Amino acid sequence: MMNLEFLWYIPNTVEPGHRGDDTTSGWGSIEYSTDLARNAEDHGWGGALLGTGWGRPDTFTVATALAARTTTFKPLIAIRPGYWQPANFASAAATLDQLSRGRVLVNIVSGLDNPAAYGDTNVESTQRYARTQEFLHLVRRLWTEENVTFNGEHFQVTSSTVAPRPYVSDERAHPTLYFGGASEAAEQVSAAEADVQLFWGEPLDGVAERIDRLKRLSEQVGRRHKPLEFGLRITTLVRATTEEAWRAAEEKVAKMAAGTGKATWTGNRRTAVGQQRLFDLAERGEVLDTCLYTTPGKFGGGGAATTWLVGSADDVATALKNYRKLGITHFVLSDTPYKQEISRIGDQLLPKLRER
Repeated sequence: MMNLEFLWYIPNTVEPGHRGDDTTSGWGSIEYSTDLARNAEDHGWGGALLGTGWGRPDTFTVATALAARTTTFKPLIAIRPGYWQPANFASAAATLDQLSRGRVLVNIVSGLDNPAAYGDTNVESTQRYARTQEFLHLVRRLWTEENVTFNGEHFQVTSSTVAPRPYVSDERAHPTLYFGGASEAAEQVSAAEADVQLFWGEPLDGVAERIDRLKRLSEQVGRRHKPLEFGLRITTLVRATTEEAWRAAEEKVAKMAAGTGKATWTGNRRTAVGQQRLFDLAERGEVLDTCLYTTPGKFGGGGAATTWLVGSADDVATALKNYRKLGITHFVLSDTPYKQEISRIGDQLLPKLRER
């Protein structure tokens, strides 16, 4: 059986109402974030992706606090190269990885994020991806080598050794490096330096096409690491029956259409290649494959909330198993309200996904 990773999503924001979540208090507090993380532990999740963005709580700081208050929870820490120097990040992440005994996961984000607010002058897309590739390359070297010297276009270090090193086990030599992006420049980064390429909720044919292309590209760029793995980040709306799930989905979209659940757009999401691919899906139909709902993207749904898998636990499990047949082994799922859905989806869906 393939090694599968099932992660939840914690938005990591101080503002209530994220993607329609009706929780009105506690956002941004250590108590509420810890409650979400411990619930994830209790209901079968390996950990959770922690959202990042300027104006949110610092993701690495939140991840450190949650790792200290949990026992198995793995924070997938979203970070931007524009926030960090590679050596600083490599040292911080290796330290947390040792303290948590190998629970750190890392999601590298290249997209724009109000860069002027934190002094990042690198705003041109191609250059941002080139910087990300250098960042990934250098962080991996700092985690696995001593006396590293590197002179790149964006980063330089001389005789740099990170101590402590990341926690090493039979399964991994350092924290897993996740990366997303659908542009040609982004796929070059994944093929060369990422451990896991994350996809948003495209239909099976689109994901299959991208997996094939990334495998070919890995050979073309002379990938030096173990084979690239693949993951899916998507909203999953699960109810006891198919009919109940679709009623709930339509009610949520109606609220979005009325403006009560409208997403807040930041950075370059409206022009990002991957996001545009999701928006274009609505032209192919309201429901694609077996239960991929495209309508949310018309009314403010963005990113992982642009398309939803909707149905009973059996319906959604079947859809996700079809992605698994393509080679997807990492799943980052969510729905709102986050706290309630951690347990519902964890209890009803995850056991079906873990069946042989």
